[in-house]
Amino acid sequence: MENFTPVTALLGGLLIGVAATLSLWANGRIAGISGIVSAAITTDQGDRAWRVLFLLGMLCGALVFALVRGEAAELDLQVGPILTVAAGLLVGFGTRLGSGCTSGHGICGLARFSRRSFTATLVFMVTAIITVYLTRHLLGGVA
Repeated sequence: MENFTPVTALLGGLLIGVAATLSLWANGRIAGISGIVSAAITTDQGDRAWRVLFLLGMLCGALVFALVRGEAAELDLQVGPILTVAAGLLVGFGTRLGSGCTSGHGICGLARFSRRSFTATLVFMVTAIITVYLTRHLLGGVA
């Protein structure tokens, strides 16, 4: 964590919390990104608009950050494209299997004191810890 800045981390967390709260208040919907993306692709036109706007807002947020900062955030992938795609597919499968992602369960579900979200978040975190340990320490890093 060479570039950890508490101020930007706090602001980012606050913005995520505000967005999740506004989504729940305005739409009565949980701001789980995997569910929003999935339904933006598969639902009828009437329910699609807010989802597409939410996703565009996320992209615009990154653009605004880059404009304010004067440059885009540096992305340093330490694995190849095949492993990156495989990991993305596994994450997508996991979000369908777990009925949601870390944003839906970890942010929105925990804030609502959902036992199901607590269990899902615990499983996400334990799985992540085991995966990092296996790939970084037992396998010597995957590249």
